[in-house]
Amino acid sequence: MSSTFPPGRGADAPADPRRRLLLELGAGLLSGGLPVHDVEEELRGLGRALGAPDVRVAALTTGLFVALSADDATAFEPVGPTLRFEQTADLLDVVHRLRAGDLDGHRALRDLDAIRRAPARWPGWVADLGMLPVGVGLCLYLQPVAANVVTAGIGSLIVVGLTMAARRMPLLRPLLPVTAGFLVSVLVLGAARASLLDGPLRTIVATLAILLPGSLLVTGLSEIAAGAASAGTARLASGSVQLALFLAGVVAAGTVTGVPASALANTQVATPSWWLICLGLALTVAGVVINVHTPPPAIPWIVAVIAVTAAVQVTVTSANGAAIGGLAGAVTAAAAATVAHWLRRGSSWQVLYLPAFWVVVPGSFGLLNTAQIEVANGAHALLTAVSAVFGVSIGTLIGSVISRIPRPTLPRPRT
Repeated sequence: MSSTFPPGRGADAPADPRRRLLLELGAGLLSGGLPVHDVEEELRGLGRALGAPDVRVAALTTGLFVALSADDATAFEPVGPTLRFEQTADLLDVVHRLRAGDLDGHRALRDLDAIRRAPARWPGWVADLGMLPVGVGLCLYLQPVAANVVTAGIGSLIVVGLTMAARRMPLLRPLLPVTAGFLVSVLVLGAARASLLDGPLRTIVATLAILLPGSLLVTGLSEIAAGAASAGTARLASGSVQLALFLAGVVAAGTVTGVPASALANTQVATPSWWLICLGLALTVAGVVINVHTPPPAIPWIVAVIAVTAAVQVTVTSANGAAIGGLAGAVTAAAAATVAHWLRRGSSWQVLYLPAFWVVVPGSFGLLNTAQIEVANGAHALLTAVSAVFGVSIGTLIGSVISRIPRPTLPRPRT
């Protein structure tokens, strides 16, 4: 089946529908959170498949410009509402089928409209409850002590409640970072002041990890490294402001509870055993799968990619630190997702890669030291945090190259 539209002819011909298709696909991919350089690369490849080999694309975080050739008129499409992960997965599947020639352009436009209108696979409150196992699972890895894990579970319920309230009252959404940081920190620091737990910082970060802008910072750095300085700088600025709001909530909670800054040192009270790491990872993966409305057919492959990635990251991090561990985790995630894509012959590699990215990158591990910048542990903490984020960013760029390796074809046996 051809994936091309019949091109318009004559001066009075209507606008080429291929441009409209590229605009809507690009805006959808940006709404799904893909880096701008990846979106541009996808659209250039799709342009060749649609019979427009000279397509020109310039993507920003707020929209994109598309022209089918140097002499063609340029059109702009703004980025719409954020897409759920399942919608992004369906959109990437449309791109995959178009490039393979299994879908025509008119049907693709109808599919895009259906994807935008599609209801969530389960209610929003169910997705929000996925934050609970994420917080508990990360705490099992970061601070595996019973009192800390229980407190992380209670704090995660606070985060769930705040997220539900922000969804129903959009005007409260900008206050979510500082409010969540404050209320969770009051709970944890209050327990620490009452001598109910030790090492509060790791418990706070595990509880807030799913809201922290770790992936936003990493994506921004990746875009800058790939030459998309405008988009990358915008993401870095946005992520830094969100992080500052979280930290402001933590500092305010420390003032209210009277806990000294020294109590917020990055201290691990107990080292997790291998089975606690596995249990924590399983809970975290389950929570992420629920929270982002993961398409059920992709879940086994996503779990396999995350398991391989986490095993490499934990091993390398324990031996070489967060920066090298993050780099190894990002590269492993991309390589495992690419191999799974070859084997599954279905969804694009991004569908299998993104959940692993969210588990490996989480604002928690690399940003633990960032939290200490606000509590007078300064330059060393900043250097450690920045190196961890840069490590994942470099790994993401390497992974992007790995993902473009064509599927190997085995020679057919001669008969």
